[in-house]
Amino acid sequence: WRRWSGAKFGRRLLVAWQHNRRCLQNRQVWRSIKGHAILENRFDTDGNSKRLHVHFVPPRNASIESQITTRCLVQSRRPPRIPRGAHRHRPELETSRSNCVPLRFERQPQMAMSNLFRDRISTVDGAGERVWVHPKKVKGRFMNRRKVVSYGLLALLFAGPWVTIAGEPLLLLDIVHRKFVIVGQVFWPQDTFLFALAMIAFFFLIIVFTVVFGRIFCGWICPQTVFLEFVFRPIEHWIEGDRQARIRLDNGPWNREKILKKAIKWMVFYVISLAIAHTFFAYVIGKDSLLDLQRHPPSDNWPTLLGLLMFSAVFFWVFARLREQVCTTICPYGRLQGVLVDNDTINVTYDRVRGEPRGHRKRHVTTTALGDCVDCHLCVQVCPTGIDIRNGLQLECIHCTSCIDACDGVMDKLGTPRGLIRYASENSIAKQAPFQWTARAKAYTVVLTALGLILTGLVFFRSDVEFSVYRASGMLYNVDSEGQVSNLYHFTLVNKTSDTLNVMLESENANFTLNLIGGQAGAPLMAPPESMTEGVFFLKSEPMTELQRNNTVQLGCWVDQSRLARTSTAFPAPPSSHAQNQ
Repeated sequence: WRRWSGAKFGRRLLVAWQHNRRCLQNRQVWRSIKGHAILENRFDTDGNSKRLHVHFVPPRNASIESQITTRCLVQSRRPPRIPRGAHRHRPELETSRSNCVPLRFERQPQMAMSNLFRDRISTVDGAGERVWVHPKKVKGRFMNRRKVVSYGLLALLFAGPWVTIAGEPLLLLDIVHRKFVIVGQVFWPQDTFLFALAMIAFFFLIIVFTVVFGRIFCGWICPQTVFLEFVFRPIEHWIEGDRQARIRLDNGPWNREKILKKAIKWMVFYVISLAIAHTFFAYVIGKDSLLDLQRHPPSDNWPTLLGLLMFSAVFFWVFARLREQVCTTICPYGRLQGVLVDNDTINVTYDRVRGEPRGHRKRHVTTTALGDCVDCHLCVQVCPTGIDIRNGLQLECIHCTSCIDACDGVMDKLGTPRGLIRYASENSIAKQAPFQWTARAKAYTVVLTALGLILTGLVFFRSDVEFSVYRASGMLYNVDSEGQVSNLYHFTLVNKTSDTLNVMLESENANFTLNLIGGQAGAPLMAPPESMTEGVFFLKSEPMTELQRNNTVQLGCWVDQSRLARTSTAFPAPPSSHAQNQ
């Protein structure tokens, strides 16, 4: 207690770190190197006079006797002098100073303020100001696996518009021309139901993975995490340094070094954002159109250039300023976590049974008084969203496994088993129960499997030619002098392939003949590649054909003696006797 006595106490309180100040309602907290002090402004019953309440908490690595909190109520700046050994002999101490009230000494729980994290998110303080997160660079087995996954996804993203399969790009989402290419397969607006079914299956896939594995999508596959943690953050580490160097640079004045480093970093960030915008444009308009635009001067296509610059500015703002705010406040997927996650969901979890109570100890020294957690705060320093995983499951956690790698490194140095922070469910930690496949997870899995099978079947049996026929509106049937009944029809032929097709449109009913308008009799219809062809034809019945008022005729689309598509249409006609009398 000598470190808190006399003038030394005042000096230690004044040199507290200002950049770690936290405000919560009417409370201000200063944290020093060897402990922290909590200052509360309390008002009298009249609401006018204000008194200062000082709450002193010694460091956690101090001895057991020093884990005692001194609470005093003073009206002046100078705190009272605490006699040596007061905490050992008397629970209360009366002093002769007129500006002090009786002091009370009591033991304070080590994590008395741990529940304050529930009152706010980690990146916003009590005053509503943003708390900038500077995660420490981490190494470990999960980081190595994430690098393989992330750089593979980045390679796939940037190579997608340039890799071709059977003359088609790997992925193309040409909304303007209503053409979509996925893994070399061309999809047209007629295949919209396939896209709708694929989107439903994709969302169910995310739901199933969230119910079973938590937010594994956010930490391993999400483009925001992949770009931020494996593209922009390494560049920031290379230019500005690791965590402490970045904190000093951000808190320091705008001198020559800071201006130079920030300018270089932001310039590199914008170049990468421009490359990302070009890649997304290639997915929308195609690589050939993008190269054609680049060959012309900007004055010839300034709207496209303006849109490109706007997209790159958005990407730059997201990865240079917003960063983790996208995951904690903007993305709705984090809000769904409270609905989808339960106690059986596998999350990145801190084993509180094994880790508590926390305390520092020497290497290879085991004690039953303390848990395995040495309170090194490395799990907090490496977190990209700035949370303390030891507080339990939180909204901001994206399951990036950085805290697992940091904690495993500390456990290896201490000679204790790994897994203090690991993938586990709440029930497996509290009840030591194994993972169970819940009824909700089973139901979601059944629905996802059914959707996947249906989608696979529809894609596998999808025809390369789409053939649709409909009767001309407002037209009645016609009966000629020979008793033949004819109807006028419109047809639409969609060629989904990249080849020109010579198509023959024929009636599969022997009593009906198809006569194409604008073409030669018996000549095939030429369908250009990746296009839609429209036309008109007459469908006539043979003489003396027995007809009903409503007849159904089967029509086929043939290419080289192979039927690619088939459809049916209605053929209205008068009764047969009436047709013969005519």
